[in-house]
Amino acid sequence: MFKRLPFLPALVVLPLLAACAGTSDPADLYLGGAGDPIRGAALNAPFQFGDLPSQRGQPARVARSVAQLEYLTRRLSEDLARQSDFNGTTLLQLQLGQAEARRAFGIAPRAPSREVEGALRRAARALEGLNPDGARAALSGPNFPEGGAVVLQRLAEPPALPQAAAAAAAVNNDIMNRRFDRSSRRHRRAPIV
Repeated sequence: MFKRLPFLPALVVLPLLAACAGTSDPADLYLGGAGDPIRGAALNAPFQFGDLPSQRGQPARVARSVAQLEYLTRRLSEDLARQSDFNGTTLLQLQLGQAEARRAFGIAPRAPSREVEGALRRAARALEGLNPDGARAALSGPNFPEGGAVVLQRLAEPPALPQAAAAAAAVNNDIMNRRFDRSSRRHRRAPIV
């Protein structure tokens, strides 16, 4: 048993090293969930897509925020087992927020969520690398019918999106309430008989 102890620090450090490697897997972007990317994205939602006007002038950050909304909506739509972790109306709120964001930023209403999410992440990386042409190219094509230049302009000046803000609050509240429910169940003592 004592011979395995030196390997414990390595097991703790490995996820951190993976995060530093710069992978493009969306799951790696939400490590705040202690290994659960849906939980991490839900905990982070109010700080991302919950208040987009506070991110004015930061199109890369807004692109990542909208990508996170796409991610959560897609994951909760696809993962039926995880839907039980959330209030019955939370998925509907996410879908309404997603539709509102798509209208605001010039994203096709029926565009595949995974493709939109990937394009927004590529655009954010391009903007951070001071490559606006790459960002415009990432936001072009049938999923972005108004064109990359228009989408970038809108990402730089995001409007208030009340449906997206409500969805961010709902998904965060569900995760927080579930966390507290679990911890209170753990700390309950058995009744003395």
